[in-house]
Amino acid sequence: MNLYRLTRDLIDIPSVTGEEEAVSLFLSQFLLSKGYKCDLQEVSQGRSNLVATLSRSPRVVLSTHLDTVPPHVGSSEDEVFIYGRGACDAKGIIAAQVTACERLRAEGVEDVGLLFTVDEEEGSAGARAANVHPLASHCDYLVNGEPTDNKLATGSQGSLRLVVRTTGSAAHSAYPEQGESAIENLLDVLTDVRKCEWPADHFFGEATCCIGTISGGTRANVIPAEAHASLHIRLATDSALVKDALEDSVRGRAQLEYLSVSEPVRMLCLEGFEQTIVRFTTDIPHLRNWGEPLLLGPGSILDAHTAHERVAKRELAEAVDLYARLVHALLARQPKVDINAVQRKECEL
Repeated sequence: MNLYRLTRDLIDIPSVTGEEEAVSLFLSQFLLSKGYKCDLQEVSQGRSNLVATLSRSPRVVLSTHLDTVPPHVGSSEDEVFIYGRGACDAKGIIAAQVTACERLRAEGVEDVGLLFTVDEEEGSAGARAANVHPLASHCDYLVNGEPTDNKLATGSQGSLRLVVRTTGSAAHSAYPEQGESAIENLLDVLTDVRKCEWPADHFFGEATCCIGTISGGTRANVIPAEAHASLHIRLATDSALVKDALEDSVRGRAQLEYLSVSEPVRMLCLEGFEQTIVRFTTDIPHLRNWGEPLLLGPGSILDAHTAHERVAKRELAEAVDLYARLVHALLARQPKVDINAVQRKECEL
């Protein structure tokens, strides 16, 4: 298998969130041709997770997401890097995980599977659906892939997405005293939000708040009656503490519409792997039924979501080695279910 060719093939299939079906089908056919059992789990019309297995109930599953942020950028490469949308987040990770599975199978290891989800870049609808997949409860470990510079992340910050809405009263812009500007109201609220001191944690660090979009009004000569802003807060503590701080700052001057929340997560720490803590959020909080979580992947999060997104070829090859090592280390641990005892019981029945 050509790791770099597979990475570029995946990048060249557009899969912006909501439009993942083409890459799901490509991977399904690819893995079926290699002898995997594949299950396309429909999440919504035209959108499917992919579960691929070599054994009936794998103890370890390698997982990442199929979707990317917009816009689609086709692949290119030089001697050092592969470029394009999804190079490190997360098409290169998919290629590394598939290649690692093939290496493990060549070594006689088949107690490993693959899970690729849709919608990670927005609400993790794919992960929520995958969490009730029949295989989930039989899995001991989930190795999730995100760009961590090939370090094993022992913790990831949480995420709170929301919309702040303000209202006013429309009027002719020549007579502003006859109306009330929803945009000015929103700016007043956001000024206070920017001054907010978010709760911090000694392990997860500082929380951050991104005001991602601002919108409102109809045209320049009309006092705006409506305005809203989208916010994304990275959580270092329980979300309830952040909501309390936010609501104290807003003081009833705006409507807060909470869209999604993922709490901070601590993950399994294994000796022999370089470690880190990351400030981004993953599908892991929504995949609790898949066993103890781990997080590792090639590439830098600083390159993800950018026009210059890239991944080093050296890191892709290293990731294959690391995923294979992780699987061996995890399979050497005591299983949560005694498979032999279960099989004996089945024979008795």
